[in-house]
Amino acid sequence: MKPRISVLTLGVADLERSLRFYRDGLGWPTEGIIGREFEHGAVAFFDLQAGVKLAIWNRRDLAHEAKVPLGSPSSTEMTIGHNVGSKEEVDQIMALAEKAGAVIPDPAHDTFWGGYSGHFLDPDGHLWEVVWNPAWEFEV
Repeated sequence: MKPRISVLTLGVADLERSLRFYRDGLGWPTEGIIGREFEHGAVAFFDLQAGVKLAIWNRRDLAHEAKVPLGSPSSTEMTIGHNVGSKEEVDQIMALAEKAGAVIPDPAHDTFWGGYSGHFLDPDGHLWEVVWNPAWEFEV
């Protein structure tokens, strides 16, 4: 297996609410919700960098598809990292996320390892880290 991720799917409680957060609040392009004609099929995709997509799908439908029990969501199971090119960009994105309705449990700050980061929770409690790492270069 090659170490690669092409789609990251987030299980959400309210597909319309999550669509508004990512599309309208964060400004991410999408075709909107597709697949409504299929039972358990409604989903929205967002293009990230080349070859990578973010999908939002109702948690119940995701559990049905994967044949796993629907459990309680937890924000501590993983973080989704969004690396940027500067401290200023971290601040800008954190402000955008908060304006879109995100909860900010960890405002942007200098880190112990020399970077700068903050965390926000999307409407379903998925934990995002917006981070500038001076040792990594990213397209801006």
